[in-house]
Amino acid sequence: MPETTDRKTVYVIEDDGALADALAVLLRQAGFEVRVYSETAGFLEGYVNDGPACLVLDVHLPGQSGLELQELLSSRAIHLPVVMITGRGDIPTAVRAMKAGAIDFLIKPFDAQQLTSAVQAAFRRQERSWRTERQASELFERFGRLTARERSILEGIASGRLNKQIAQQLGLSEITVKVYRRNVMRKMGAHTLAELLRMYERLAANLVKSN
Repeated sequence: MPETTDRKTVYVIEDDGALADALAVLLRQAGFEVRVYSETAGFLEGYVNDGPACLVLDVHLPGQSGLELQELLSSRAIHLPVVMITGRGDIPTAVRAMKAGAIDFLIKPFDAQQLTSAVQAAFRRQERSWRTERQASELFERFGRLTARERSILEGIASGRLNKQIAQQLGLSEITVKVYRRNVMRKMGAHTLAELLRMYERLAANLVKSN
């Protein structure tokens, strides 16, 4: 996951040169850095994952189509938000693009506000995604600092068992369990039991996804 910077890059892939130039001018005026390609191969060669970026992608391109590129990027775990554009809009194509994760599906001719709003929405979604990834990474890092015994205590707490029950299960004194419990709270950065339980739920959910 790249570091978030003030620079936001929009990759425009459009084989109509005049339209591509017009889109580039419009997006630069809106404050974005823009790189233009007439086909997908050039984009794949030039793309570098070095900051916030999104794709403004024509559906119908020479060679590999926009939809095919979108699916290829997904298969390579390159999660760029996509604003799909087309001059021949049809419902099946739009549905396929949106199912593959497109932010919006714009039918030519569209106005400047439609495009800039869609691109801004793409960057907002990317930032939310990165924030979620950062939070999950930090949570796993904290969890990784727990000892095996502390993880057992955490699992007991998450299962709803009382300190006395956890002590009996693990062959510990109740006072020792209380000490471990305080250590778990401190290492996980949880201020309340409810907060600790929410953290555990997120950990469990992310482990399920990763498997």
